[in-house]
Amino acid sequence: DKAGYDQVLQAMTGICALQGSPEAPEIVYGSVVDYYAAALLAGGVSSALYQRERTGKGSAVNISLLRSALAMQSARLVWAEGEAREVYRDMRSGGITGLHPTGEGHLYISANTPHFWRALCHKIDRPALATDARYDTVRKRAQHQSALLPILHQALQARTAREWEAVFGEEVPCAAARSVEDMFDEPQVLAQGMVARFTHPTVGDFRGFKEPVRFSRTPGPEPFAAPTLGQHSAAVRAEVARLDDTARR
Repeated sequence: DKAGYDQVLQAMTGICALQGSPEAPEIVYGSVVDYYAAALLAGGVSSALYQRERTGKGSAVNISLLRSALAMQSARLVWAEGEAREVYRDMRSGGITGLHPTGEGHLYISANTPHFWRALCHKIDRPALATDARYDTVRKRAQHQSALLPILHQALQARTAREWEAVFGEEVPCAAARSVEDMFDEPQVLAQGMVARFTHPTVGDFRGFKEPVRFSRTPGPEPFAAPTLGQHSAAVRAEVARLDDTARR
């Protein structure tokens, strides 16, 4: 009977413990457990409908925040024999994977594999790092990150996060940390036609996003603003009455 909140399940199921350092667990903001539960429910309902279509029998679909929180960590729950359990966010990434300060803004970098690591070293004009025996594996970079990170951060001060994003291009996985408002003008978002304009009777006109899933043959209706309180009550009552009348016949 405890309250089922997203962050409660994060703390309960170990998500928080794996976000920061072992001494300082962190919450993941954005209601990820809630959202994943909704995605699981959508998939579950689709599967139940498919089963009903084939067998003629319906199914109850049971989803919970606990199931969601554990399912999204399934890979973390499989530990190799003899592997230490104190594995947190940056341990296997040598301290490189994550957000780093630049001359302006922060830049997310992921350079775990050898070719990405070499590309990073050359792009920041520190080619000697790529052949330095202290940093030639992920685990070694983790062991020496107290010496490595200041070098990386000093180099990143030469440009803004957006500029580094352009410099790294396709050779180093990265992204400048943006605000959600920036997405309205992001070229890739616009190219995919994901920005929509909505009209609401009390809020007025506003922009939002559409088509998280796009179908080739059945595009579906255009998105619309959330209804006002009671806006569809009469239509719902009429539909229920029609269904009741059909059932009686």
